Amino acid sequence: MTESNSRIEILDVTLRDGEQTNGVSFSWQQKLNITKHLLKDLKTDRVEIASARVSPGEFEAVKKIVEWAKSEGLQNRIEILGFVDFDKTVEWMKGTGVRVLNLLTKGSLNHLTNQLRKTPAEHFADIQKTVEYASKSGITVNVYMEDWSNGYTHSRDYVLEYLSVVSKFPVSRFYLADTLGVLSPFEVRTAITDLVKEFPELWFEFHGHNDYDLAVANCLEAVSAGVRGLHVAVNGLGERAGNSPLEAVVTALHDKTKFRTSIVEREITNSSRLVEVFSGKRISDNRPIVGEDVFTQTAGVHADGDKKGNLYANPILPERFGRARVYALGKLAGKASITENLKQLGMVLSPEIEKKVLERVIELGDQNKTVTKEDLPYIISDITGENLEASFRIESCTVTSGLGVKPKAEVKVNYQGKHYEAKGEGDGGYDAFMNALGKILKELGIQIPKLSDYEVRIPPGGNTNALVETVITWKKDGDSSPIRTIGIDSDQQVAAVKATERLLHILLGNV
Repeated sequence: MTESNSRIEILDVTLRDGEQTNGVSFSWQQKLNITKHLLKDLKTDRVEIASARVSPGEFEAVKKIVEWAKSEGLQNRIEILGFVDFDKTVEWMKGTGVRVLNLLTKGSLNHLTNQLRKTPAEHFADIQKTVEYASKSGITVNVYMEDWSNGYTHSRDYVLEYLSVVSKFPVSRFYLADTLGVLSPFEVRTAITDLVKEFPELWFEFHGHNDYDLAVANCLEAVSAGVRGLHVAVNGLGERAGNSPLEAVVTALHDKTKFRTSIVEREITNSSRLVEVFSGKRISDNRPIVGEDVFTQTAGVHADGDKKGNLYANPILPERFGRARVYALGKLAGKASITENLKQLGMVLSPEIEKKVLERVIELGDQNKTVTKEDLPYIISDITGENLEASFRIESCTVTSGLGVKPKAEVKVNYQGKHYEAKGEGDGGYDAFMNALGKILKELGIQIPKLSDYEVRIPPGGNTNALVETVITWKKDGDSSPIRTIGIDSDQQVAAVKATERLLHILLGNV
């Protein structure tokens, strides 16, 4: 296999076919930004950005994108979908400056007779008129064979006649569309092998859909059978179950075949995040290649195996896509999971402290709490600051607050082996807690400094159930040296209670 015929061109259809995803509509600014990224950073060969004659807004979007592409020498890599309408699509294109037309034609006899209600000869004549008009206008034409998959399966003679006739027109590429996502890998290989044998001089590309979740496998079979290009969408956007997903198709192609593309793998994650934000369609955490969790090891034994020789790594290495392996922290975590996460944070702990951290992580996991790498410094701070032998411990605290509810708190403490309880109200949950605690401290003759600052920190990327760090600064009258205490918990109120308890440990010498 030579380098020329092992090279597969990638046409990204995110901005055209992907926009047919329910609820997705890109602004022209978003389309321009995505186009720039796809062509300049991801190095996609070509980008299909719109359908012709859809709306005035689409006209302006295409015009602006083409203006940018011309300034970068990329004009011929911008494509639009158009229609068999003689001169209407072509004249629309002239106004935008776009120079490549992907003409939507009928690839099945069923669609032709029941939707267009025309004969093959009539359709071919219409295609010829449109293609020749476009060609005379300096526009390159490719043709989509819409519903080709059903066409080949149920009307092969029509498909062969179509290709025999239309290939005589000035057409550059033939797009074999599995429009309804009905083919299996075996059927893709059989059909394309047949067509390549019958028409070896034609440039075929495969346009797949994912209705059976077979789009990636179908793309691999298509290139093996002889197509020279694949159509994909970032995050698999598209109608119904979506188009062939760029991220998985390219990765599988590079790893499982001898074929290569121009795609820069390290930019795939960036492409996914950009389209995710602009489309408003969140991808699942376990989506191959780009999902949040796909490079996460949860079981401690896996972390241990990786530490001893990458025993649980596969060829889809996160570094290829600008990411890093993550070792999840929870009830299944082991010592190796803690060690690997600390290493990524640049931290080394004593075996005793590391053991305590692991115990706390497992404890939080049992409580169904989400623990991330960014939580570890907070947990460490909490562990190294706690004193289980302290003379003053807050044993329980219940805070009630909400809209239309007067905040109330009930506190139980243990001081020097004796139990004390109090209730309080306040302007907020923490204020109610402090008022209740204040009653106990007054009874015990303990005076605490005034609160001068109260700060809540949430770890980067933390979820709503992530750990929270509450930092409280206390100042005594006339004392220039403040006391800062930290409390860690997934509940903000409890974190503040722990920070307050830490203050009492310091005041009473239990540190």
